[in-house]
Amino acid sequence: MSQRLHLVFGGELVRPSSTKFRRPSQIHMVGIFPDYDSAFAAWKSEAQRTVDSAHTRYFIAHLHRLRDEERAVSATEELGD
Repeated sequence: MSQRLHLVFGGELVRPSSTKFRRPSQIHMVGIFPDYDSAFAAWKSEAQRTVDSAHTRYFIAHLHRLRDEERAVSATEELGD
């Protein structure tokens, strides 16, 4: 069974209606989580902590969706057990 990893990150946006970060070098990486429920809990905590900042947003990236499991992998992607 494959893992379904999720990355939670956020920071200050240029405009509240956009997803463009004002300072990409200062994006807050909350962490990588093994399932959606724990990622959601981390996202919710950060979102509530920054609720007074209209320009600050946090996101959940579904890392498992970034890989095409049908595509052949390069030697650097092959990790032995």
